[in-house]
Amino acid sequence: MTTCIYVINLDRSTERWNALSDQAEALQFDLIRVAGVDGREVPADQRVACDERAFQRNNGRTMLPGEYGCYRSHLKVLEAFLETDKAACIIVEDDIILSADLIARAEAAIAAVPGADVIKLFNHRIVGFRPVAASAVGDEIGRATHGPQGSAACYVVTRMGALKLLKAIGTMRFPWDVELERGWASRARIYTTRQNVAVVKEGGSNIGTRSVYRATKFPWWRRLPTYAIRIAETARRINYALKK
Repeated sequence: MTTCIYVINLDRSTERWNALSDQAEALQFDLIRVAGVDGREVPADQRVACDERAFQRNNGRTMLPGEYGCYRSHLKVLEAFLETDKAACIIVEDDIILSADLIARAEAAIAAVPGADVIKLFNHRIVGFRPVAASAVGDEIGRATHGPQGSAACYVVTRMGALKLLKAIGTMRFPWDVELERGWASRARIYTTRQNVAVVKEGGSNIGTRSVYRATKFPWWRRLPTYAIRIAETARRINYALKK
């Protein structure tokens, strides 16, 4: 198969698109740009398919506009992908640095795990990795017993995976990078590579800094339900990681 690469890019981020286009031209990659949803331009009372109460309960804080935009943008790409006849696609955010072997490694990863719906190709952390297969180009593929792993900057998804995700997690209750890993909830077969296939620019997030995230947190006593949810989520993640 020849896997296409979809790029999420905000209309105001022209420099990022130009830089990524230059990389793609040098590597002879064809990119498909999808205009990202700018969460800052969507008033909170006009957000669609968004369960804010569940988000606050699950995460112990209020939702950032950029998180809403990110979530809607990834769903938008999945919908666009399903309008094609491709078997799989790579989805990247525009702070990625393209590598010459990105497509080859993504295709080899999918081939190594028949039935996989999503394989993450970039994470901020991998703890408690459990391998299930090795690709033809040497990437170990499996699941992590500890998470969230952080970031949804680069992953490969199959048609069946896109369908499952759109059906199961079309309503926002977690940030996209967290929800994407929750295969126990979406019933999707989610895996990751042990080593990052992609590289992401430092400080490239459009969502917010650590200080911005801290400012959205509720007082500790309001986060008690969140702590209970996280304990349950940890148990589900471990159980999911131990499955094939």
